[in-house]
Amino acid sequence: MRELSKNAHLQKATREKLERFNRIRGKEVKPGEFWDLVVITAADEDQRSAYEVQIREKCDRKELPIGISYHVFADPPGYKIGNGGSTLHSLQLLSDQYGANLSRFRVILIHAGGFSQRLPNASALGKIFTALPLGEPLYQMLELKLAMYVDFPSRMKPGVLVTCADDIELYSVSDSIVFDKPGFTALAHPSPLSIGTTHGVFVLEPAEDSQIRDVEYRTCFQFLHKPSIERMRKSGAVCKKAGEDFVYTDSTYFVDYGSALTLLSLFRDIRPLRCEIDAYGDFLQGLGPGATVEYTNDTANVTKTESSLVEIRKKIFYCLKGTPLNVILLNESKFYHLGTTEEYLFHFTVDPCLRAELGILPAAFSVCQLEASEEHTACVMHSVLHPSTSVSAGTVVEYSRLEAKVTVGTRAIVSGCWIGTELSVPSETFMHSLSTTLDGKTVFVTVAFGIRDDLKKKVSSPANIDKLELFGATLEECVSRWALCAEDMRFSRDVCNLWNCCLFPVCKDMKSSFATTLEMVWAAHGKGKVTLPRSTRLLSLQEILQSKDLERMLGFRKGLYEEILTTK
Repeated sequence: MRELSKNAHLQKATREKLERFNRIRGKEVKPGEFWDLVVITAADEDQRSAYEVQIREKCDRKELPIGISYHVFADPPGYKIGNGGSTLHSLQLLSDQYGANLSRFRVILIHAGGFSQRLPNASALGKIFTALPLGEPLYQMLELKLAMYVDFPSRMKPGVLVTCADDIELYSVSDSIVFDKPGFTALAHPSPLSIGTTHGVFVLEPAEDSQIRDVEYRTCFQFLHKPSIERMRKSGAVCKKAGEDFVYTDSTYFVDYGSALTLLSLFRDIRPLRCEIDAYGDFLQGLGPGATVEYTNDTANVTKTESSLVEIRKKIFYCLKGTPLNVILLNESKFYHLGTTEEYLFHFTVDPCLRAELGILPAAFSVCQLEASEEHTACVMHSVLHPSTSVSAGTVVEYSRLEAKVTVGTRAIVSGCWIGTELSVPSETFMHSLSTTLDGKTVFVTVAFGIRDDLKKKVSSPANIDKLELFGATLEECVSRWALCAEDMRFSRDVCNLWNCCLFPVCKDMKSSFATTLEMVWAAHGKGKVTLPRSTRLLSLQEILQSKDLERMLGFRKGLYEEILTTK
């Protein structure tokens, strides 16, 4: 009963935020009513230009508030600098552009760099532009981020709110959240201890009174980054409610202007960066009276350890030491992550909690006739489906056109595709069509993987492709079923993984691209044979993205958009 009540609170609070944001969508906002600056980070210049094109189109379609500045900042070329490096780099670019005026601004900084290898339908156009099954026009993650924080700017002193593009935080509070303290102020969510092992965990200073409210303002003694359960207990991070152990985990945090200046001063001292810095682990672990320098030597959670990492971490620690870490406990809140194909399918088609709390629809801004059940449903977004199409439970279709008598199996993802008459997509399959430029011409490639395939898993050399798995078989078996030789397998980069493996045939149009790759998928399952012409060019997802034709992909979406509007 308590849980149902919580869901109802979140549902009501979320609906109110969405309604408030909908009132300013496409409208000129007054000073102080909304963010002064919206900043989105990108991995490189190519991603930056792709993001800017989409933001311009969204503003033209009146999907975003206008009268404010939207910026996209690309990481500098060369070394990967992590989201902490992106934060510092963005602060420097803002300072260069606005100077002392920055002291008056409320800024939201959304980390959206990276190539989304665990959710590849977000790779080409960016995870901050991931479609969500609600709203007309359709919401993407950018609008949802702005909607969920729509109340913040009016109760916030000048500074920067730092958040990520692939999570959803829902919360219910009886009064507005206030960001008025010096230093850093982090939002915290009650979570099981198992969630704490993959997130940041707050060790709180003792409370002045023991009553738990929907929102509490506390100070943090120490911040733990991805700690073990044993360490959580030893550090005093574990709390108890109704006999259940839980911890407070991180999501979004605010940096006041004075602390932003401290970070800017630090950046001028340590640039150019040659290592990855974590905006959570490397900044927040240095805060609070219980912070110690020992964490700077812990590289267990670092994907690639550069020689300068420990030295840079120490400089960050001594620069931030003594800076307060305030925590706003959101006791009526939930944190959802949408960074993998499994999470994406679960939250959009199975999870009754997010469906109720966010108001998720089985068909959002689409032309289709779906039979939805209470327990399991399909999810269709910004797509046109012939009435005779069948989409099975647990499947997501987005930005696609499905012709007559198409069938899609269970737990599949179909993104950006044009599927011809009577074709059938197997269950547990990911299919995504992309436009790319080859020898100066636009061509089409459809990529396909199993929902559970690990695109980042690597082997030491092309000779070991029998160790890579694709559609429940080894890559070597798949290659054989496609009448190709293992020796012909090419990788577009030194790293031998599915992301870089040149598997996908180049075609002249979208429909034939999908049909050709679909034949390969069925053959990989042992059904039917494929013999590709010897002249067929095969590309990897990495290569396709490097030369993607953004204009053509957005043009296909625009055609669907206009058809949906006309039908409605």
